[in-house]
Amino acid sequence: MKINPLSLFALCCFVPLILAFAALKLEWLPSGSSNHGELLKTEVKLADWQQDDPKQWTIALNYPDDCQSRCEKQLASLENLYVALGKNQQKVDVAVLSRQQKTAANWRHLEENADLQAGDLYLVDHMGLVVLHYPYKNEPEENRLIQKGLLKDLKKLLNYARSS
Repeated sequence: MKINPLSLFALCCFVPLILAFAALKLEWLPSGSSNHGELLKTEVKLADWQQDDPKQWTIALNYPDDCQSRCEKQLASLENLYVALGKNQQKVDVAVLSRQQKTAANWRHLEENADLQAGDLYLVDHMGLVVLHYPYKNEPEENRLIQKGLLKDLKKLLNYARSS
């Protein structure tokens, strides 16, 4: 049986296209992501961000006046998160978004943001754009795992910034 070169060429071109189309339509590709936080669906930029010299990334806690127990727990664990950064502490800031001064002396204090959920942690880039959201969980073990995921995401982002 003799194969026509033109049909062989067409077969080599169209078979990969048909397989790629089928893979997309039938969802054969993995949909998982490597980040542990949730990407924000809408763009949120923090006001008055450029007043200081911001570091590459900032861990921010939204702490409105009506948030008490969950915000206090997150504020206490924020110090542990900062210590866990180790050598990356020079590249990462910690900010508390609140009307009142509730922070340590070396942390940034910014105005609270109504677009962000109370008591949750956020990763903010050096331009003031909120990128990833880490929700608060009432169960201490779940909350610890979420904060561990935040550290993994942050270390990954710092490595990407160093390599580019």
